[in-house]
Amino acid sequence: MIDTTGRHPSVAAIVKHFHQGEHLRSDLAEIAALFHGVVVELLSLIEHDDPELSAALRKLLEAKDAAVRAAL
Repeated sequence: MIDTTGRHPSVAAIVKHFHQGEHLRSDLAEIAALFHGVVVELLSLIEHDDPELSAALRKLLEAKDAAVRAAL
């Protein structure tokens, strides 16, 4: 789980969907883990929460979901 302590609730609400893929088949978990790593890095680089960060996270979530579905 990604630590969202001190983050805006809108950021925390999106970030909770970026698991490392423990609940997925190993091939799908590998894809999910890539996006998890991107989110961790992004949150370390962007210290202030604003609507653009929320938008970026939403789009990453959409991309992660699409990539996992594409691998089914």
